[in-house]
This record gives sequence, structure tokens and C-alpha cells, in this order.
Amino acid sequence: MSIAATKQLRVQLERIKTDILELAELGRDPADKGIYRMAFTDADMQGKQWLQDRIKAAGLTPQLDGALNISAVLESGNDKPRIMVGSHIDTVPCAGALDGTLGVVVGLECLRCMKEQGIRPGRDVELIAFSDEEGRFGGMFGSQSVAGQMNPGAVATMKDLNGILLSDELKRHGYDARYALDAARDPESIAGYLELHIEQGPVLDRLKKPVGIVDEITGLFTWAVRLRGEANHAGTTPMDMRNDAFMGLAEFANELPRILEENGSDRSRATIGKAQIMPGAANTVPGLVEFSLDVRDTSEVVLDELAAALRKALSAIARRRNLMFDFEQMSYLQPVKCSDLIVNRVIEQANHLGLSYLKMPSGAAHDAQIMGRIVPVGMVFVPSKKGQSHSPAEWTAWSDIEAGANLMLHAILSMAD
Repeated sequence: MSIAATKQLRVQLERIKTDILELAELGRDPADKGIYRMAFTDADMQGKQWLQDRIKAAGLTPQLDGALNISAVLESGNDKPRIMVGSHIDTVPCAGALDGTLGVVVGLECLRCMKEQGIRPGRDVELIAFSDEEGRFGGMFGSQSVAGQMNPGAVATMKDLNGILLSDELKRHGYDARYALDAARDPESIAGYLELHIEQGPVLDRLKKPVGIVDEITGLFTWAVRLRGEANHAGTTPMDMRNDAFMGLAEFANELPRILEENGSDRSRATIGKAQIMPGAANTVPGLVEFSLDVRDTSEVVLDELAAALRKALSAIARRRNLMFDFEQMSYLQPVKCSDLIVNRVIEQANHLGLSYLKMPSGAAHDAQIMGRIVPVGMVFVPSKKGQSHSPAEWTAWSDIEAGANLMLHAILSMAD
């Protein structure tokens, strides 16, 4: 195919539509219309089989590694480091149709388009659908396996919130979780990884931009925090004699904007998403509160500074209110900077296609964040209607999906050249 003809190459939107809508029916709950395709459930395994069938229908060969990641390769005929493109098809409970799925379906469509047009890329292009990106078993099992971050102890002990072991769930389907260790790839064999995803936020939708080009993926830490005071009678304990744990939480929550303004950046976020007040009686001064704290930024230095400022604020509040505090760090993800080379290639192709774009960070974690620890990565966002995600209301206009898919197609061709 000539260079001029390649520049005119476009995806087939109807084929993308069909794939998205078909896959959305696997795990669909007829009552709330949400999708329940959590990792390694029966619905997820049906989704994996569906994807393998679609790969075969495209004239490609599906492959399954030890972490049950599904892949397919459009071969170049040489052994240069390959380009990988993909995302995931597992979901959170009561999910929408696009999170993760869009990146896999569009990746498959890009391979189909190139194959149908007789394009032999300059290096292999591999589609990959990672397992358990949504973290049912506490991490991003599929991409972490590919990145060589799994070990026998982790594989043997990973469990979900109901106490189900990963190893038992895979055994139920006839697989041995220990083979996930064999899924690790040599970073030297991969030239770069590119992922299309819905934004999961409101920025692109509000700015009426069809695509976002990600320059950085946020890092984050989550804490489980406890403030301990003294439970006492709500009627007989004077206000100035209380050791009210909830008032400590209220004061700390009010301090978050100041802490972010003084110690964070315009990409900083802090959220108290869950709190429990104990003993939890209407007529009792709270003696204990336990709450979650989720903090994000694209700079590791800023994350460290925020952690120090948050500890200092908690300590000061506890001292003033005669409370005790402690916390446990539940998770930590390093921020990842996208490859300047890949970002520039994507920008070039956006300009070639006449697409208005926004260069922006990703405030959510993705498989690209894990892959970014071993290979150069890039991401393309498409708008989320009203910023909604992880719900049945999650949606993106077909025209924006088409724009993002065409950008991915041409970015892959450019990266593979």
C-alpha cells in the first residue's frame, strides 16, 4: 500500500460499534443494566472467549499467557522490538460498556484495518487485553505479570474482598496461577505501548475536545487513618470537655484544600471517600473514626511533600483535640511520564487528521502506568459524557470514538514505521 493511501486509511466505525455492543451484553444485569464482568468470573471468561473468537474472525491467531492475558500479533517479518496496543475487558461491579473495553476493541480494529489493506508494518504490532486491571485481586494482575512484577508469594496469596484466592479462582477454570510468572516479557522486545481509554472525567467533554493526549499518568497513595478519642454521653459531656474523634476528621477534611494549595500542584487531588464513626450512636460522642485518604499527583516529589504535610496536619489536630492518630499505607503507585517520542508522534497524527486535542494528565491509574515502568508508553483519551464512568451511565459519542480510533490507527502506523 502506498504512503499516500496509508494516510487516507480509516477505521470501520460500524465494526467497532458491533464489538462494543456485543461485549457489553456479557455480564449485563437486566435489573440495573450494569455490567458485572469482574476478573475471572464466569462472565469475564466468556468475554475472553468472545475476544479470542473475534481475533480468529479477523484472520489472526489468539494467544493466552499464564496470566490469561489475550494477545494477537500482526507480523512484520522481522524481529525488531514490537509495538503493543491494548487495555482490558474486565469491569468493576455495575460498570459501563467502555472502560477498558474501548481500548481493546479499537486495538483489534487497528490490526484488522492494516491486515485487510495488506499493510506489513515496520515492526510487529501486538494487541493485548490485560487481565484484572480493575484490581479484583488487589493489583493489576495482567500487566504486572507482563512487567515482571509478580512473584510466587504474591500469586499464592492474592485474594479478593470476599476472601477468594486468585489461585482458587483460576483453578476453578482449569488454570494454574503459578504460570503467571511465565508471562513476564523482556523489555528489550517492546519498543512502546499505546493505550486508548475514555477519560473518566469531565474535562474533554466540557471543552468539546474529541481527543486528549496524555503526557503524565498520576501516582497515588491511599491511607487507612484512625483518630481515637473517647466515647461519652452526648447530653452530659460539655463541649469543651470532649475528645470527639469525628470533630478531628471534620477539621482535617477542612484542611485538605489548604494543604493542596500550599504543598501540591494543579494536578494534585485528595479525597476522603469512606468514613466510619464509632460507636455510631446518635446520643454518643464519637470515640473513634476510621477513614480512607486517596492522594494523587503526577510528581513523586509532590506526593512526598503532600504525605509529610498531611501527617503534620493530622498530628497537630490530634494534639489540639486530645486525640491519638495512626495510619496504614494501603497502596502506592508511582507516577509515570509518557514517552516524549510517543506523545509527539500522536500529536503529529492528530494534526494530520485535523483533530483538536488537549494535552493532559491522566488522573486515574491504567495498565499503561504499569507498562511505563519497563517500556515507553503513551495514552489517548476520548471524552466521557458528563465525566461519568464506572456506572451504566458511562458513554462516549460515536463520533469521538471514531476520532480516537483513527488517531490510534495512524499513531500505531507511525510508531511501527
